Amino acid sequence: MYKGNENITICDHPLLKHKITMLRNKETGTNEFRKIVEEIAMLIGYEALRELETKEVEVETPIETAMCPVITGKKPAIIPILIAGLGLVDGLVKLMPVAKIGHIGLYRDEETFEPKEYYCKLPAAIGERKIFVVDPMLATGGSAIAAIDFIKQYGGKDIIFLCVIAAPEGLEKLAEAHPDVKIFVGNLDRGLNEKKYIVPGLGDAGDRIFGTK
Repeated sequence: MYKGNENITICDHPLLKHKITMLRNKETGTNEFRKIVEEIAMLIGYEALRELETKEVEVETPIETAMCPVITGKKPAIIPILIAGLGLVDGLVKLMPVAKIGHIGLYRDEETFEPKEYYCKLPAAIGERKIFVVDPMLATGGSAIAAIDFIKQYGGKDIIFLCVIAAPEGLEKLAEAHPDVKIFVGNLDRGLNEKKYIVPGLGDAGDRIFGTK
């Protein structure tokens, strides 16, 4: 937990930390970077899915009939914040194959650093789903806050936010703006520099995932 906030989980698995270190290395190429992001999504997703509801069903094993747990409850929706959030989708889909996928497109104004929306498409019956909003980076918190604002405007309620790395500034702003949202973070970095980039960070996640720089 983070500073007593039970809705914030900073993941501490050594395998996850190792993979994040690999992402940080500027020599890690696009193909490897993309694969590691997918693996990290599965590791953080595993933690985020710990509280899924289950029910007992009757199963006949080769030995006897037994009551065993299966997942029940709300159907999942994965909402990446474009474009970098797309890198986390495949890893989460491997954990939740039945999940519906939506998209929210935001860009950051380079002068004001405020998020601007350019696209929003959400699965049907969004208010009846468990929603996973994903983005590799949580820097100022503006994009995550705006994305969750949009989802709530369309009726979304049960929302979880996942990211690979976060700055304390963005984490605190997101938790304050949406205290009902559970947040899962792969690593909490030192902070933001004068250009509002996470330090030590891993560069621009979108550019590194898609090889656009």
